[in-house]
Amino acid sequence: MTDPILLTPGPLTTSADTKSAMLSDWGSWDGAFNELTASVCRDLVAIVNAQRDHVCVPLQGSGTFAVEAALGTLVPKGGKVLVPDNGSYCKRIVRILGYLGREAVILPHSEQDPADPARIDAALMADPAITHVAQVHCETGTGILNPLPEIAAIVAKHGRGLIVDAMSSYGAIPIDARTLRFDALIAASGKCLEGVPGMGFVIARRTALERSGGNSCSLAMDLVDQWQYMQKTGQWRFTPPTHVAAALRAAIDQFQAQGGQPARLARYTENCAALVSGMRALGFQTFLPDALQAPIIVTFHSPPDPKYDFMEFYALVRERGFILYPGKLTAVDTFRVGCIGAIGADTLRQAVAAIADALREMGV
Repeated sequence: MTDPILLTPGPLTTSADTKSAMLSDWGSWDGAFNELTASVCRDLVAIVNAQRDHVCVPLQGSGTFAVEAALGTLVPKGGKVLVPDNGSYCKRIVRILGYLGREAVILPHSEQDPADPARIDAALMADPAITHVAQVHCETGTGILNPLPEIAAIVAKHGRGLIVDAMSSYGAIPIDARTLRFDALIAASGKCLEGVPGMGFVIARRTALERSGGNSCSLAMDLVDQWQYMQKTGQWRFTPPTHVAAALRAAIDQFQAQGGQPARLARYTENCAALVSGMRALGFQTFLPDALQAPIIVTFHSPPDPKYDFMEFYALVRERGFILYPGKLTAVDTFRVGCIGAIGADTLRQAVAAIADALREMGV
């Protein structure tokens, strides 16, 4: 039986080469594995042209582990973080800050509106005690793309630190550290790089990291300690996700061979166009207008038909070989379809046909 295609924002469908990279076992102290880790870190920094001022600190766990580690390490105990909130992952940052005992200032937006640089500018002007801005680049709850270059310019103008959750954008949407200033950029193995889940990473400004010693309340999440230990020994402090790192090495090799970020964006854009045009032909409406839609994951309004039930719809589409994602919105009934992973536009067209088939069976 073949695996279903994952139309989700991670875990996602991986290539045969990425899967096969996990068939070998690695010793965590072994020189070959240490070199593999070092090569992955070098390439992760280079993807966003951050070699000059930044270092890569990998961390075991999902992307949220790395977000929490970055906030807990780089924001001092008396720090204050502005969080422009237009979705569920922004709300998660606020929740993490609460656990960490760091003060959060929430700048609320509608889930259909991108973060507003002018409002961020005004908030920073009004409150000089704000030390950092935590910005989600692509809000995976809806698929909206926030205007990161404009926001980064404003944060830099005010001399505050910028922490970017680039979980769903890194590797696909252009980010260039030579023109965009940030203290930390956070992503993970199982997203647009098309690795498997299990490893987050923080691309941190070296000077910001060096002055962050003693900030973290957690040993496991202390990025300074992790970085210093790796610098000294070449090893992870605690048992590394060896198979995940090996799969990521293979995934980055493919990413580079396929043309890097521009090629990845082009394929995902084609996937998104095939998906949206096919779904609109079936009568579905997208939650976001095209101008705000990142080609990562698309939120669709659920059909208003009383015969529609998401769990039945999900099961029928899964029987046909595709796994969808439930909606993340509280106010409206939606579901989400991912455009990322080792798939092309033909796969998305097949998914639309499976969705049409499932709706026919439901009588919707």
